Amino acid sequence: MSVRFRSLTAGPALALASVTAFAAGDHDHAHDHKPLHGGVVTEVRDVDYELVVQPAAAQLYLRDHGKQVNVSNTKAKLTLLTGSQKQEVQLTPAADGSRLEGSGTFAAAKGTKAVVQVERGGNTASARFVLP
Repeated sequence: MSVRFRSLTAGPALALASVTAFAAGDHDHAHDHKPLHGGVVTEVRDVDYELVVQPAAAQLYLRDHGKQVNVSNTKAKLTLLTGSQKQEVQLTPAADGSRLEGSGTFAAAKGTKAVVQVERGGNTASARFVLP
């Protein structure tokens, strides 16, 4: 992820303001990062990852510039960290290719940290989340 500054001579105040604006999601993309499936969204390399964790299922949706990504040839590993507990589950493509999913018993509470390692098209990306 990179941050572009408008002027190199503006000084530290502008640099700090630019970083703050970027962290708040105010950057030059033509799409928003709102959850479409009731999950939490993070962006990695211009792809939005939306993670939905329910008591018996976990789902991961991918959007590239607002458009759904077909995940038929994608695999992922989800790691949930709740306090001192660590849980891992493989996520596999749903039959229609609209999302990756895994089943089990998930005790994800508010503040649970989640990391997803996604392999797609010969590339690997890591997306990090904090569950609300």
